[in-house]
Parts: sequence; structure tokens; C-alpha cells
Amino acid sequence: MDVDVVRGPVEVLKVAADPMRLRILTLLAAEQLCVCHLQDALHARQTLVSHHLRVLRDAGLVEAEPCGRFVYYRLRPGAFDTAREALDALASAGRTAPPKRPC
Repeated sequence: MDVDVVRGPVEVLKVAADPMRLRILTLLAAEQLCVCHLQDALHARQTLVSHHLRVLRDAGLVEAEPCGRFVYYRLRPGAFDTAREALDALASAGRTAPPKRPC
């Protein structure tokens, strides 16, 4: 498999693999939230939540929308498509036994 084809899904999975970031992504999958909502749901400090949101934004997984004094976060549409496609291909391949390469 081409390295460039793998790089996209690998980066998405690396960023999403952090337990706190995965919890944030799970919460944002249900609704748009601001930092204060995430603080309450995660029982975490604002600085920690903001740090993880910055990593998620830099990776292109979430986007922000200012709303008055607050900034609401949501999942970026299509951000997980390459990772999903890569995992779907592996899951499909894992359902059948591949041919053996002769020695």
C-alpha cells in the first residue's frame, strides 16, 4: 500500500486514539458543544479541554463556530472518511482467508 494512502488514516487514528480526545469526539458526535459543556461532561479543567480541542482542530477533525461569547465545536463533515474506508477495507479482508504466497 502506498505510504501517502496510509498517512491520512494513520494521523486520524493517532489523534483520535487518545482517551480524552475520543471522549470529546464521542460527545461532539451527538451535539455541538462549547468548552464549558465539555468541561462539565469530562470533569476536566478548561485548559486541558482547550488543549485537546486544539489538537483535534489542527488535525482537521473538528471545526469551531463562534456564537456570542462562546465557541461551539462540532465534528468536521467527512473528516473520518479516509480512516473509515481504510478500516472497512481491512475488516472486509479479514472476513476471508487470503491466498498463501508460495515459498
